[in-house]
Formats: sequence, structure tokens, C-alpha cells
Amino acid sequence: MRFGHEQLDVYRLAVEFAAGSYALAKELSGVDRHARDQLLRAAQSIALNIAEGNGKGTNPDRRRYFEIARGAALEFAAIQDCLEACQVIGPEQNCQGKTMLLRVVSMLTKLGQRNHELREEPAVYGDYDHDYDNE
Repeated sequence: MRFGHEQLDVYRLAVEFAAGSYALAKELSGVDRHARDQLLRAAQSIALNIAEGNGKGTNPDRRRYFEIARGAALEFAAIQDCLEACQVIGPEQNCQGKTMLLRVVSMLTKLGQRNHELREEPAVYGDYDHDYDNE
């Protein structure tokens, strides 16, 4: 069984991006630890808000979460700029990350502009075929 958000290309890309951000985070320590924590929160926030937004019942709620995910992606881009300015990462590493982020932001922008209809299926609670009284 797959959740609806797992079928979204932008969600899969966001998870891939989060995995890459963990590799970058492993390089950050000491004075850079605060940037590391913020970087990881922003990376996770992208995927988490896509998943949560996709489960919302109304399009305005859904769009709000997609916009939050988009904001987290832009926040991550700003963190990378700060890391580059402080010479923690190089321009090529910043460019690579931003290329993927730009794609995520573009996809989220499109999702926010239309009535997205790949929704989560309503949950079925309980096993109606199972007889608990005979156990």
C-alpha cells in the first residue's frame, strides 16, 4: 500500500534532497552546528509539509502546506548561501543543491496554482472481518 503523497514526484524529490542534506550536515560541526540543525529542519520540513498537505481535505488547506514546504526550500537555499559566504561550502556545492531546490520550488509552485487531486484515501479503521469475541 502506498500513500498518495508517495506518488508525488515532488515528494520523492524532497526526500532525495533531504538524504543529500544529511551528507552535508555530517560535514558541519563546532561553530557550524547551529547551521547544521537549521539545515536539517528545513530539509525535513519540505517533505513533511508535502505529505501533510496532500492529506488535507480542502484545496486551500492543501495549498497552505505546499506553500510552507516551498518556504522551507527557500530557507534551505538561504542557509546554503550563508554557508558559502562563510566558506563552509564551495560555490559548486551550493549550485548543485540549488539546482535541485529550484526544481522542488517550481513543482510546489505549480501544485499551489492548480486544484491538485492526488489525495490520500480515507482510512478504514478496524478489521470488520475479524471476530475478536472468539479469541
